[in-house]
Amino acid sequence: QVQLVESGGGSVQAGGALRLSCATSGFTISSCRMECYRQGPGKERELVSSIDGWGRIVYSDVVKGRFTISRDSATNTLYLQMNSLQTQESGVYYCATTCFGGKWGQGTQVTVTS
Repeated sequence: QVQLVESGGGSVQAGGALRLSCATSGFTISSCRMECYRQGPGKERELVSSIDGWGRIVYSDVVKGRFTISRDSATNTLYLQMNSLQTQESGVYYCATTCFGGKWGQGTQVTVTS
């Protein structure tokens, strides 16, 4: 059974950092495109970063230079290191894979306070 479970969210002051984890099971993340999304209050869900099976990484322009996506193939865990967080980046963060027709985790809340 394919599962994705996010963790690591929480509350942080503006300028702070958080590291999100996405623990997976039922598949090999290094064989799939993995994506990180976020959805702020009243906003559409947006793609923040992705890493594909070849290790090619893409970041949205707004997070480039501050966020780092990585994966641990030994534990099938995806990570998103987020530095210099801004208040407008509060929201629910999700991990997803495009394999299996698309699977999503339940999301983890990130709150950035001023």
